[in-house]
Amino acid sequence: MSERRIAVVSAGLSNPSSTRMLADRMLAATARELSARGIEVSADTFELRDYAHDLTNNLLTGFAPPALESALNTVFATSYSGLFKSFVDVLDPDALRGTPVLLGATAGTPRHSLAIDYAIRPLFAYLHADAMSTGVFAASSDWGAAADQVAPLSERIDKAARELADAIARRDPAASRDPFDPAHYLGEGKSFGHLLGGLAGE
Repeated sequence: MSERRIAVVSAGLSNPSSTRMLADRMLAATARELSARGIEVSADTFELRDYAHDLTNNLLTGFAPPALESALNTVFATSYSGLFKSFVDVLDPDALRGTPVLLGATAGTPRHSLAIDYAIRPLFAYLHADAMSTGVFAASSDWGAAADQVAPLSERIDKAARELADAIARRDPAASRDPFDPAHYLGEGKSFGHLLGGLAGE
């Protein structure tokens, strides 16, 4: 029987947590399915609330305390940065609706190359953006002497750029908007009152 290792990350805040209970059931179901296929599962489960202080310290200092570093090494996942997520959080949810978007990401090694499809693309799907089917990932090796091992970075960029250009060409020009109209930066139908906790009577 072969073996697979699963990392379970639960972000529930209470104890006991419904998020953790769901995670445990999902893990158990997955383990059953894999067992029926002759694959044994071993799992590492992490409750992020146990690492809350370490996460904050990591954000402030740039260094992970030992317990957090161990968890990060076990999980080993890559995604978009917290800074990028903070930027997305302040966007109006409809700001990118139907907008052609070209996705790109960089990382140290090619093993992060799926970050575009498993982390970034779903985010832009949630925002209803029109993400191009070709994303561009560049590892450190794409900038150095070994860059010709895969399709050169310039070729990948050119292919993705053609898709974006075609999508833009098919799209009607956006109507110009008054940059001083609150709807421009707050969202249609919103005002500064929404930023202050809502308007009276709402």
